[in-house]
Amino acid sequence: MCFIFLFGSVFSHAQSSFESFLTPSDSLNKPRKSSVYIGESVVLGATLIGLNQIWYKDYPQSNFHFFNDNDQWLQIDKVGHFYSSYHLGRAGAELLQWSGASQKEQLIYGATVGFGFLTVVEVFDGFSQEWGASTGDIIANATGTALYVSQELLWKEQRITPKFSFHQTKFAQQRPETLGKSLNEQLLKDYNGQTYWLSFNIHSFTKDSFVPKWLNLAIGYGGENMLYGSNSDALKNGIFQQEYRQFYLSLDIDLTKIDTKSHFLKSLFAVFNTIKIPAPTLQYDDYNGVKAHFIYF
Repeated sequence: MCFIFLFGSVFSHAQSSFESFLTPSDSLNKPRKSSVYIGESVVLGATLIGLNQIWYKDYPQSNFHFFNDNDQWLQIDKVGHFYSSYHLGRAGAELLQWSGASQKEQLIYGATVGFGFLTVVEVFDGFSQEWGASTGDIIANATGTALYVSQELLWKEQRITPKFSFHQTKFAQQRPETLGKSLNEQLLKDYNGQTYWLSFNIHSFTKDSFVPKWLNLAIGYGGENMLYGSNSDALKNGIFQQEYRQFYLSLDIDLTKIDTKSHFLKSLFAVFNTIKIPAPTLQYDDYNGVKAHFIYF
C-alpha cells in the first residue's frame, strides 16, 4: 500500500513537472530560446545532411540551374510545398512562443523556418543534374509562410489551416519505382492518393455562439489517374493517361480549439491538427461529376 502511494506521488510530481515544462513562458526565457535555436539548427542541419546522402549523392552534380516542372502532377507537388512551409513555420513560431519570445521574433525568425529550410532543398535540386531548382516550388514555399504570417498579423490567430489526408491507390502498384513501394514511400510519392485541404474555422469568422469553436469547413484538392507527371510524359513512355483534378467539400475539426487545461494535450492537438479528420465529403471532378463519400480520408 505504501509502495502504491509512493508511486502515485512520484508519478503525480513527474506529470506536474512535465506540464510545467510544456507551459509557454509569460516572459522571455533565454535558456529556452537558446535551446529552440540550437535544437532547430541541429535537427534541420542533420535532416539536410541526411537528405544529401540519401537523395542526391548518387546523382551527378552540375552548375546551378532552374527546371520548369510547373505542369507536372497537376501541381499537387506544389500544394505539398505550400503545406510543408506553413507547418514548419508554424512549429518554429510556436516554439519561440513557448520560450516567451516577442511576436515580432516569432514571425521573423520562427515562421520563416519552413521557407528557409525548403529554399536550401531547392538549392540542392539546382546543383543536381537530375533535377533543378523550381520557381514554382519557391513560390509555393513563400505562399505557405505568408499564409501563417498574414493570419497572425491580421487576426492574431490561425483561422485557416492547411491539412493533409491520404489513401492508398492502385496506381502505385503499376509504377512502384516512382509512386512508392511501401506505404511510407507512397505517402510522399503517390500524388493520386494525396489530398490537401484548407480548413476554415467557422466560429472564428462568424463569432456565433451556437457554432462549436472546434467545427471547421474544409475545401480539398487532389488528382487521379497519374502514372507520370503529365499526359505528354506518359505518351513518351507508351502510356495513355487522362489525369483529372478533384475538388472536395467536407467537415473537419480544429483540434487546437478544443478546450483543455493540459499543455500536453494542447501540444498533441497541435501536432495532429496537420491532418484532416475523416468525415462525410462531397467530391467533384470532370470524370465522375458529383460524388458523395460517407467517410473520406
